[in-house]
Amino acid sequence: METQQNWAENYTFGAIRRHYPETLEQVREIVARSRKVKALGSRHSFNGVADTSEDHISLERFAFAPMIDVGRRTVTVGGGTTYGRLCRELHRHGFALHNMASLPQITVAGACATATHGSGDGNANLATAVAALDIVTADGSVRTLSRERDGEMFPGAVVGLGGLGVVTKLTLDIVPAFTVRQVVYENLPLSQVEADFERIFSSAYSMSLFTTWRKASFDQVWFKHRAETETDIVMEAERFGATLATAKIHPIASLSAEPCTEQGGVPGPWYDRLTHFRSDAPPSVGAELQSEYLVPRIHAVEALRAIADMRERIAPLLQVSEIRTVAADTLWMSTCYGQACVGIHFTWNPDWPGVQNLLPEIEARLAPFQARPHWGKLFTMSPVHLQALYPKLPEFRHLLQTFDPQGKFRNEFLDTYLFG
Repeated sequence: METQQNWAENYTFGAIRRHYPETLEQVREIVARSRKVKALGSRHSFNGVADTSEDHISLERFAFAPMIDVGRRTVTVGGGTTYGRLCRELHRHGFALHNMASLPQITVAGACATATHGSGDGNANLATAVAALDIVTADGSVRTLSRERDGEMFPGAVVGLGGLGVVTKLTLDIVPAFTVRQVVYENLPLSQVEADFERIFSSAYSMSLFTTWRKASFDQVWFKHRAETETDIVMEAERFGATLATAKIHPIASLSAEPCTEQGGVPGPWYDRLTHFRSDAPPSVGAELQSEYLVPRIHAVEALRAIADMRERIAPLLQVSEIRTVAADTLWMSTCYGQACVGIHFTWNPDWPGVQNLLPEIEARLAPFQARPHWGKLFTMSPVHLQALYPKLPEFRHLLQTFDPQGKFRNEFLDTYLFG
């Protein structure tokens, strides 16, 4: 079998076989006969969290059309379904998800398993929408877990890092569809963010700050407002010291804005504004590396100052950095377990030696703030340090061993960071 890489081509998977089952029975049979197996989503992780030494199962051909339950306000989808595909179907029926990540090309199962998030003071990560999930466990049987029936086990299983089994089906909470207007401003002073962090981030349903850390300001501010009427968003010439952008722009200002979702306050469906990139366009840059650290919100300003102090070290390796807020949740292995957070995200140039040399310094600067790295991105933190950041890790280890006593779904990443 030819080797396969992740989407950014910085990681080569170690699986020796790749399977594309089309039915649940085929998934069960593959899992039951495999010695080491792992589900592979859209390959948007930058590390080995989804890798395996033997059998990879892709659910991209697993046919399962979204099923909407209007009374319960839920939708049930196949694990290989992408958000881009799901969202159009939801909107067509008058429904929405509470939040979206930057990219719509990622799979629902993969995003939820790694606590992937969007932005917004009141918006918890994507996994918090999960109300139930079906998991093919090590012996090939199907285990259904739900928020209603499974009590404390359920929040342990949702952000499962692929360690419990192959998630073939998820049921998600949905809300009535809504309209969003996206308005972009430029050149927000860092001093303004330090002085007015809470008011700035509470001023929109979802928002992002972008910077190259080359100067003491944020190059772009993307406000995403819920807009129920034609006149409820006033585009001021200046907000918080930043000026209104006069043209559509990409987070990386040197690139064409064509792949980006509509800006300029033009109203549009939630799914085509909460993401930064359109589902029919290339996601982000491609030739890149990514890291992200989730810092408790109470330390947000101090953490941003700590990174700003490293400006001269960071800027030469960086394409862009994004700052977002995420609400707290109760999912054991979520980066926002028990605390509202600010996400400090880095999109790096594809220079792993340089990035690898810099990350320990960034992690040391953020260590006093108990920063948790995103599970699907690059970090160099020691297993001991990482494990200390998750108070429910002992219970999660027990859950993994209960579902998978022989370690069929464990891999080098899980063995290192959860059991090492």
